[in-house]
Order: sequence, then structure tokens, then C-alpha cells
Amino acid sequence: MPKKSSTPLPLKRFAVVGTGIQGTQIAMIAARAGYEVAVYDPRPGAFRQTFEKLRADLKAKKVKPLIPWNRWEECARKVRHLRDLDKAVARAELVLEAVPENLELKKEVWREIAAKAPPEAILATNSSSIPVSRLEGESGRPERVLNIHFYFPMQGVTMVDVMGGSRTLPEVLETGIAWVRSIGFVPLTVKKELLGFCFNRVWRAVKREVLFMWGNGYVDFQDIDRAWMIFTGMKEGPFALMDKVGLDVIWDIEMVYYNESKDPKDHPPQALKEMIARGELGVKSGKGFYTYPDPAFLRPDFIR
Repeated sequence: MPKKSSTPLPLKRFAVVGTGIQGTQIAMIAARAGYEVAVYDPRPGAFRQTFEKLRADLKAKKVKPLIPWNRWEECARKVRHLRDLDKAVARAELVLEAVPENLELKKEVWREIAAKAPPEAILATNSSSIPVSRLEGESGRPERVLNIHFYFPMQGVTMVDVMGGSRTLPEVLETGIAWVRSIGFVPLTVKKELLGFCFNRVWRAVKREVLFMWGNGYVDFQDIDRAWMIFTGMKEGPFALMDKVGLDVIWDIEMVYYNESKDPKDHPPQALKEMIARGELGVKSGKGFYTYPDPAFLRPDFIR
């Protein structure tokens, strides 16, 4: 697992808006790298709740996390939790939005951030699919916006998609790339706008196919995961990974692609929507394709 980067910090003050699974991890990793980190979430205690849920999930999976267990509390203490958005972003040089994958919600949040963050601050979205050009009109600074998209950082997936909008200045893109390197991660630079960015577009192609196979009754999802685990040597298959992301988030991401193409093949299956309606959202609800904290794919006999 990579350690704290020795790369000089391109800025000092970083803020995260939204402390779900992604926002919480990113805040801790930035704090470990030496940044002054502030987080905002309207839900009381959201950061700590996510912290505990994430820790329990990774321990159940026997994951050796990017930040050693004995440093988790230390990194969490370095993160300032603020109930006022004004205070969270007032001095930030980079603000990363990490709210659910809903364009209208993100636009609303960006308008609020734009009104409160310093005019020279860079605004970025951790969106899994939405190009930042669709948010730049709400930013008040379209030349200073970025997509900065993480994957599963605490599990050691240390790659980050970085992409500009339609008016992003080259030096802003370079600052985003330098920031990713400074936290010990690998930037995947997207040179011109592409829905889904770099690796996330590859992962999306896998999701589309496996959801189609399962949703239309061709193959059991566990057999797909078994095949993936045997072929790649990974400890999780695509359905386990989707559980980790959150099935409601997966639905929203897939709908972004469908709304772009209007191709029926891009529409996620009705069976997925029915799971979400039943509250089966994956790890965060205790049940998705698998049941947690003891999912079947972790059992020794799963691929035998």
C-alpha cells in the first residue's frame, strides 16, 4: 500500500461537501497527507457514522486499508467537522463536492458553494459520471472547475480521474493533477470531455453487461462474481463491488448514461429498481445482492 506522498503540497486548505462513503475517505486521506481539511454535511454526525460503517465493513472483509488501522482515529481527529457550509469553505483553496449522483442536487449544492467559497478557489466534483461542464454554469468561476473522481481509496485503489470542463484553465487542471499526486494517488488525466472519464468508463461497460445478464435471467449474479474472482484473483466480483458503492448510486449513474444515449440497452434493469424500492441498497443498508456483514463471497467455499 502506498504511504503518504513526499510530493510538495500544491495548496494548503481543502474542503469536502458531503461525508458519505467517498467524502469521508477522501477527507481522511487528505488529512493524512498534511492538508487542513474541513467537511460539511447537513446530517448531524454524518462523518462519524460513515467512519464507523466503513471501518466495520473493511474489517469484516479483512482488508488491509490504505491508512493503517492504528492511524484512523488520528486522521479523523485532523478533520474539522462544521455544521455551517459558510465556515467549511470560507478559506478553502479546493472544494470537492461528494453528494449523491443527481444532477439537480449537485447544481443546487454548487450554487451554494459558489456563493460562499473564495472566488479563486477551485471547485471540483467527485461525480462518478457527470462531466463538470454540466455544473460549471453554477460555479461562478467556470475556468476553475474540475472532475476529480475517486474509486475505492481506502482499499488501495489509488487512481483518480481528473478532467476539466469546457473553460477550465490549463493551470487549474495541472493543480488538480498535482493535488492528486500530493496525496499519494495516480491521476488519470482525461484530455477532452468524455462521459465516464477514464477507468470509470471501462468499469461502466462491465456493469452494463453483468446487470443485463442478471436482470434478464441469463446468469445468477453469484456465478458472475465467481467467474470474475477466479479470472482476476480479486476478492470481490462486480455485484459485490456494486453493493459497496450503493445500488441507489449505481442506478443513478446508469441513468446518466441512459439519458445521454436514450439507447434501451443502456437502461438499468427493472429488477435493480425493485431492489432499491425494497431498501436493499448494499453494504450501507445491510442487504443488497449479498447480506452484510457476512456476505457469501467472503466464505472459503464460495468459489469452490
